[in-house]
Amino acid sequence: MSAPTTRRIRKSFTLADAGREFWRHPSPWMISATLVAALTARIIVGDWQYTDAIVPLVMLAVFPFFEWVVHVTILHAKPLHLGKLTLDSRLAKDHRAHHVDPRKIPLIFIPWKALLWILPLAVAISVFAFPRIGLGLTYLTFIGVLGIIYEWSHYLIHSDYKPKTRVYRAIWRDHRLHHYKNEHYWFTVTTSGTADRVLGTFPKAEDVPSSPTAKNLHAAS
Repeated sequence: MSAPTTRRIRKSFTLADAGREFWRHPSPWMISATLVAALTARIIVGDWQYTDAIVPLVMLAVFPFFEWVVHVTILHAKPLHLGKLTLDSRLAKDHRAHHVDPRKIPLIFIPWKALLWILPLAVAISVFAFPRIGLGLTYLTFIGVLGIIYEWSHYLIHSDYKPKTRVYRAIWRDHRLHHYKNEHYWFTVTTSGTADRVLGTFPKAEDVPSSPTAKNLHAAS
């Protein structure tokens, strides 16, 4: 694992500055390309029904819990040792590196190599898991929307941009507590006090001790 990279905090960093940096990285382009292709195909296919409104609403409600589960079970997964064999996913390795240096920009984004199988999997689900192709394309389009929201939110939280709205200030605070206070709490990124509150990982910050392994996951074990 490489040594932490120190990056000086800029005094003035606007949303425009953040946007220019955001689009220099591959994952936003890959997710956006999938979104545009899915939306174009959805418009061409037509066949709009009431379920095309229900699916995005359900996905919006489920997404915080999806974030939580992925964060806890995949990104924070410990390497599994089976004799001389060690099983350790690239996503978990990169996430540990992200905790070591939360301000290292390339580590903020979903690894583009992981998207090479994540995005085709999403396409396969849209084709085979829904009763009609139009509904599957609605799902795929909204997956792209949620993916861009996640990448932008996560990047912005770790950038030099300072919170100016109540909603952004809340997710900014929670995610920074996860990185700099205690890695065992505050697992959602795009919402505050949703899945974490339901699943018992949304304590008051003052009630939680600072973790010695927040920047070195699993070091104690």
